Amino acid sequence: MALDSELATAYRSHLISERNLSENSIRAYLVDLDSLLMHINAMGITEFKKLELDHLRSWLANLQTRGAARSSIIRKVASIKAFTYWAAKNGWIERDIGLELQSPKPERRLPKTLEQTDVKVAFASLESAVSDSNDAMSIRDLAIVELLYASGIRVSELSGLDLNDVNFERNTVKVMGKGSRERIAPFGIPARRALEAWIRNRDDFAVKDESALFLGKRGKRIDPRTVRDVVYRATESIDPTLRLGPHALRHSAATHLIEGGADIRTVQEILGHASLSTTQIYTHVSKERLKSVYEQAHPRA
Repeated sequence: MALDSELATAYRSHLISERNLSENSIRAYLVDLDSLLMHINAMGITEFKKLELDHLRSWLANLQTRGAARSSIIRKVASIKAFTYWAAKNGWIERDIGLELQSPKPERRLPKTLEQTDVKVAFASLESAVSDSNDAMSIRDLAIVELLYASGIRVSELSGLDLNDVNFERNTVKVMGKGSRERIAPFGIPARRALEAWIRNRDDFAVKDESALFLGKRGKRIDPRTVRDVVYRATESIDPTLRLGPHALRHSAATHLIEGGADIRTVQEILGHASLSTTQIYTHVSKERLKSVYEQAHPRA
């Protein structure tokens, strides 16, 4: 029982019109569904009406046996529960069997963060590159890293920014976050200077996207992969073995805000977290860092 075109079309339409999901999210939902259907087909189940909870559990167990990460299993459970709800509501299956499907508890891992001294090293390296070459690429790279660290925005949010999203009067940037939620994120004076320098030199690229804030070398809107490469190079200047991406800058910005005295709800708003519990991990990070510094510095720790 493969994912037939009628079901795929109907479910895709639902994901677009009712769930308002991105193309990447829609693709992931359909891939998960296709994976489930191939598994139950191998079990001899060829009709949707015969789909049972044990079939879902067998599929998840098979994925786990093949080495799927817990985070991946959690996402797939959410994906299939969304499908069974829709399928039951629209008559593809008799009842919503996903209601009884339990998701494993997520692993609570503290995010990797940079020390404030490490951040200074990274920026010194980027500023040195600008001084040495004074080319638009180096100026752009500095502006990218400055804005990521100053505002804590996601890499996808940065690549989606337009020129008119930046407000230099208020030193803020308008961001379209997850779930099409719009928010305003502040940035500081160093990021402002870097952005102004980039905009002055932006026309050195063969501009093909007039609205995009950041451009790739071919003049089109910058790709998230290019942004990651920029951040990788910046963090490698701290330590050649270090390879941290944009999310590490986001984590570092949040941690440094908490350490500097910012209240957690303000950090939640800046990061665009829908739930305060997501932001609370940064209080744990700060406690761990405090303990680590104490143990390294105190003579009787």
